[in-house]
Amino acid sequence: MLKSFADIFKVPELKRRVLFTLLIIAAYRLGAAIPIPGVNAAALKSLFAAHQNSLLGFLDMFSGGALGRLSIFSMGIMPYINASIIMSLLQGAHVLPYLDRLTKEGEQGRKKINQITRYGTLALGFIQSFGLAMAISRMPAPGGMPIVDNPSAAWITLTVMTLVTGTVFIMWLGEQVTENGIGNGISLIIFAGIVDRLPSAIKDLIRLVRLEEISIISAVALLALVLVVTTLVVWVQTAQRKIPVQYAKRVVGRKMYGGSSTFLPIKVDQSGVIAVIFAISLLSTPLTVAQFFPNAVWAKTISDLWNRASLAYELVYASLIIFFCYFYNSVSFNPKELAENMKKWGGFIPGLRPGEPTAEYIQKVLERVTLGGAVFVAAIAVLPDYMRHFMNAPFFFGGTSLLIVVGVALDTIGQIESHLIMRHYEGFMKDGRIKGRWFNIK
Repeated sequence: MLKSFADIFKVPELKRRVLFTLLIIAAYRLGAAIPIPGVNAAALKSLFAAHQNSLLGFLDMFSGGALGRLSIFSMGIMPYINASIIMSLLQGAHVLPYLDRLTKEGEQGRKKINQITRYGTLALGFIQSFGLAMAISRMPAPGGMPIVDNPSAAWITLTVMTLVTGTVFIMWLGEQVTENGIGNGISLIIFAGIVDRLPSAIKDLIRLVRLEEISIISAVALLALVLVVTTLVVWVQTAQRKIPVQYAKRVVGRKMYGGSSTFLPIKVDQSGVIAVIFAISLLSTPLTVAQFFPNAVWAKTISDLWNRASLAYELVYASLIIFFCYFYNSVSFNPKELAENMKKWGGFIPGLRPGEPTAEYIQKVLERVTLGGAVFVAAIAVLPDYMRHFMNAPFFFGGTSLLIVVGVALDTIGQIESHLIMRHYEGFMKDGRIKGRWFNIK
């Protein structure tokens, strides 16, 4: 493993990509530490300390602490994710013929869709940043301290422009990493914000043990649970259902092709972290709308219902994750097209006729595998709330943070390994186990 990391810096292109990615992440973390002027830092800190178990505290964790400081990157990448959700839903529902035509135009169509998504990000960024600025300016901290020293129209305008600019800049940083760095830029930015909270979580656990608020036995049990859950997440993220495929022999000219056996891999968690990120983005929407009307009764009702660990919140959260797991598979995986391609190249699943029966079988397997993966992801997503309630865990472990960290880490390591193997270097694991090749879910 250590030798493989050393090999990264022996490949000039890979070295450049890794260093570029680290530089972009450092720039993002620097921006997350720069606060917007005119904010009472002590009052803001006490506000988030009082709401650390609510959705507000969770969004602060998701932004890497930028929201808790009201920094220039407080909005994070959420507007971009929300715009991507809207575009994906419109494409999946086939309600706009224009988008259907763009989808079929290949690379040019994809660029046009990305451009529309950026415009949508800008519009949503203005709406969400205005709601956040209005809520912060009107919301008193515990003890009655005002969070904003002078909540004038000029301050709100400056805050909105700063937050929108920060979101657009983060989006640009993510695209630069995807094109010139290593891994998916947007996912790595979220990954960096979550990992940044790890040292403080360990520090809080040690402090609670010293103060005897958590016993040593409870701390050891908590760490053991962390290890078990992490192992399970890695297993599910890499597990596959392998459908055997046989290719018939065929003669082209004087050469014979086919006659080989292979398999069609279907991942248990096909959507990766996409379903979880989409669910969080939609969950934050009612809270964003409620921020425009802080004194309204219905807005207070939404804020009360949208507390983490409440039954309504957990049910909606889990249901959205399961829905987006199926939705992502329906958009990214087409059994009919796959069956037709197999038939065209002489491939078939043993015991099934090519064409429609093969497509129906693949669809059936996909639905069954997706159900297991979606339920597991939903269970892991609600885990941190119950860990904090029953085990007094001093940090958000599990759930979204763990799924994102594991998923992004595996994807990034897989891309680095591909670069190493392509240049005849040894990968991180000699037999490729880090990619889960030894898993075969029956």
